[in-house]
Amino acid sequence: MSCILAIETSTDAGSVALLVGTRAFESESQPGRAHSAWVLPAISGLLREAGVALDRVDAIAFGSGPGSFTGLRLACGIAQGLALGAALPVVGVCSLAALALASGASRVWVGVDARMREIYYAGYAVDGDEVRNLIEPACAAPELVPAPEGADWCAAGSALAVYREVLLPRLASHCIVMEPNVVASAAAVARIAALRLARGEAIDCALAAPLYVRDKVALTTAERLARGGRA
Repeated sequence: MSCILAIETSTDAGSVALLVGTRAFESESQPGRAHSAWVLPAISGLLREAGVALDRVDAIAFGSGPGSFTGLRLACGIAQGLALGAALPVVGVCSLAALALASGASRVWVGVDARMREIYYAGYAVDGDEVRNLIEPACAAPELVPAPEGADWCAAGSALAVYREVLLPRLASHCIVMEPNVVASAAAVARIAALRLARGEAIDCALAAPLYVRDKVALTTAERLARGGRA
């Protein structure tokens, strides 16, 4: 029975989870509170609730992104620090894959608001806790995001609400379900990580790194003006 501690802070809706076998203990972020202020206390609370010491955990998992640059660095840094101190391996899990698993659907097109009028998107086939890439994670303007092939997809993620007018007409003939409120969860990160740990895919904490997908964190003034924003 594996025990996975997971951190997911790629968006404003952060969470931490402890997966003990098939039982998940989870704590979600509080609105308006910075992730850096609650993650470590929440982890301590979960370990106490489950009666598990950190050195009895099998691996530390984190949502590697894409998402908020600050949130990704926070999750990765905390995972590395905890893993180093307890001599544990680390598993980075794509946050878009975790969102796909959290949706409960079997074929999932994921779209998450990337700010700067762009979307992080990907496509997945989900079988139990196994999540397989069908469309590799990428970033593009909503008008340029390709629709998935076929007509039996579930579309999930915040981009469906933020760019509703653009995305819904593009996805309507391909997606039978729209779930704009689904977010990546630490519990989903832990479930994916447990399978990867069993396959021997965990890594040394020194090798852990965020999955940014997009290298640029902000627009220049000229770029904001060109996109219709204010200087």
